[in-house]
Amino acid sequence: MNYIEYNFSIVPPQPFSEILVALLSQIEFESFEENSVGIKAYILKDYDDEEFVKEQVESLAEAEIVYEKTEIEQINWNKEWESHFSPININDDCYIRAEFHEPNPKAKYEIVIQPKMSFGTGHHETTHLMVKYLLELDLKDKSVLDMGTGTGILAILSKMRGCQKAVGIDIDEWSYTNAVENAERNNVEVSFLKGGAEVIPNEKFDLVLANINKNILKAYMPFYIAALKEGGTIILSGLLDEDETEMKDFVTKNGLTFVDMKDRNDWIALRFKK
Repeated sequence: MNYIEYNFSIVPPQPFSEILVALLSQIEFESFEENSVGIKAYILKDYDDEEFVKEQVESLAEAEIVYEKTEIEQINWNKEWESHFSPININDDCYIRAEFHEPNPKAKYEIVIQPKMSFGTGHHETTHLMVKYLLELDLKDKSVLDMGTGTGILAILSKMRGCQKAVGIDIDEWSYTNAVENAERNNVEVSFLKGGAEVIPNEKFDLVLANINKNILKAYMPFYIAALKEGGTIILSGLLDEDETEMKDFVTKNGLTFVDMKDRNDWIALRFKK
């Protein structure tokens, strides 16, 4: 089956390329390729919805966005990914690589992944911020809930850092399947569930991770808070600098206490306590 390629030219490219990726991910886009002037996005022809694409482009009025649409033959995504994916090294504390990369003997934690069509390779700023938080926290014997788990990196790292139980949830079928495979690849035991907030187990967690986007975070915040133990920590990302005040106000009004934040290239992660 053929694909539709959308080639977006975006001024300025950042942060609007990443925002557009987040918006387009609401429907069946399977892959995104970032470049110096914008992004390319790929969706199966049968799932193409150009009206939706136009709506997302028009919603980003602060940027100048134009695109070209082309029908192309079916793509070998693994081959495409291998040609673009490079290892991620976070201060030699966490090294994220593919099986075809050389190991890094200096790294305290090495995660081997095969992302396929799912998100969360560690390249995105928000995943990077969440990893840095996990490297700082004491996770020994803790329970961790990872919402929007993607490739499963955060849940896998949590287990490597000594958490007793990790649960990862993602609504996307590719992400769920890929996360299961990646956990097996790294010899860690993580419970992955396919779905949204409705599949959160009926139990309390010491740490809740939610790296999604602002609208989903706000819509499902009551579920995340309900899943958090008293005294527990929740870390939110998928947020831009401009979202800081709004999200702080929203979450504190829901009964949590702001602790601190991290930022990287216009993106932020916020930590709260219950």
